[in-house]
Amino acid sequence: MGFAHLVLHKSTWATTDCCYLEDLYVVPQYRGSGVAKQLVTRVYAEADACSVGKVYWHTQEFNAPARSLYDTLARRTSLVVYRR
Repeated sequence: MGFAHLVLHKSTWATTDCCYLEDLYVVPQYRGSGVAKQLVTRVYAEADACSVGKVYWHTQEFNAPARSLYDTLARRTSLVVYRR
């Protein structure tokens, strides 16, 4: 139905590790069924089990369906991403 790919890593800004949710994918036929929420909840549980201090991810501004879910699961930051 879907998958979540996460990366645990050190941070120069925190004393605990961080968890970057690098990819979250749900098969189109299962979107809107709660699978994405279950995956993010599982990522949170895994992060808690590893004593990770922060879980974060990026999404595109125009991805309204995903952002409406993410707004219920996490706090949006004011960071702007620059890329070379």
